[in-house]
Amino acid sequence: MGREHWKKIWVGSAGNMVEWFDWFVYASFATYFAGAFFPEGDDTAKLMNTAGIFAVGFFMRPVGGWLLGRVGDRRGRKAALTLTVTLMSASAVLIAVAPTYSVAGYGGAVVLLLARLLQGLSVGGEYAASATYLTEASAPEHRGFASSFQYVSMTAGQVLGLGLLLGLQHTLSDQALHAWGWRIPFVVGALGAAVVFYLRRTMLETEVYEEVGAAQADRGTLKALWAHKREAFLVVALTMGGTVAYYTYTTYLTKYLSNSAGLPKQTATLVSFCALIVFACLQPLAGRLSDRIGRRPLLITFAVGSTLLTVPILTMLGHAGSFWPALGLSLLALVVVTGYTSINACVKAELFPTGVRALGVALPYAIANALFGGTAEYVALWFKDAGIESGFSWYVAGCAAVSLVVYLTMRETRDIDLGRVGTAVPDRKRDQLPVS
Repeated sequence: MGREHWKKIWVGSAGNMVEWFDWFVYASFATYFAGAFFPEGDDTAKLMNTAGIFAVGFFMRPVGGWLLGRVGDRRGRKAALTLTVTLMSASAVLIAVAPTYSVAGYGGAVVLLLARLLQGLSVGGEYAASATYLTEASAPEHRGFASSFQYVSMTAGQVLGLGLLLGLQHTLSDQALHAWGWRIPFVVGALGAAVVFYLRRTMLETEVYEEVGAAQADRGTLKALWAHKREAFLVVALTMGGTVAYYTYTTYLTKYLSNSAGLPKQTATLVSFCALIVFACLQPLAGRLSDRIGRRPLLITFAVGSTLLTVPILTMLGHAGSFWPALGLSLLALVVVTGYTSINACVKAELFPTGVRALGVALPYAIANALFGGTAEYVALWFKDAGIESGFSWYVAGCAAVSLVVYLTMRETRDIDLGRVGTAVPDRKRDQLPVS
């Protein structure tokens, strides 16, 4: 890959990292600020309240997907990426200064809700804009590898958030963390977003968009997307199992280990931190593998593994009494999930023509996340509160089984020419092209 391609990947990934740092620190620090915005009650009820607001952010993602996907197709990938980080910075500031229940009653929860709505708008467009940008910015034979950095940067954002949490746990008392220390990561996120705003203002537009997308009159419209409704429904279906599994073993894992397995909060956080570092390192390796053997083999491997292994893994995690068993099981789960996360960005981008690519990835993906990914944590806590926590394991496995059917029936996307969907890149096989 040339230096120019690496520069585009770096700028896109750096912004994505800060975006997802802001998004995930909400989940990582929820156990500390859950009691700050709601009246006294049991710990599970407080977590359900904060998880509910977390889920609301996901329901704004389809709106953000439509709005920012349209911006990305009509104004360019650079414009969409700059706008997403602006919205994310504003949301981080709001959470950092939100008043507690003791000061403003439910007013603080309203501010928290508004911030999550802004985050939902931002991330709803960020995923598609970064997926499209990273896919288009790379050479055809390296698209899987290049687009895998989306989840490298997403995971890096979460690792930084967990690392900051570990640092604060060792430097501040538990009382201080509950009282005011939880605000620190949101201040850090706002500052990081300001730096990324500058980087994205100077980033380069992708050649594919400049040569093809900007010339299409109906680019970024719902009418244009409807012409590719088959691909849009495909994105929803292939996302279903992957997003539930991903959020189960990332954002919910720390809470599950502390609230269900009974591990101390610091141990649970350290397990997630270590597992995610390994997970991030696996993404480029799997992405490069997909450039050699295709996308479908990795997707099928993920779906089969998640369908068969989710119930035993979560059951054993629920009884993990120490760091090493919890880490080993978490790593096993994340290795399986890598089959989806490492390549899902490029698979979705490869399904759509340039003029509707950002919107085509953003809107159906955001809908799938609102229905399945954003609600995963809340569904898990609902099962726990109802006394049938094991039901959540079967729910995750069932979602993976549905996506498995999709992976088995969809066609290979590796050989698509992004400038002309449905045309193979020279010197690649032409017998595995998706129907456009």
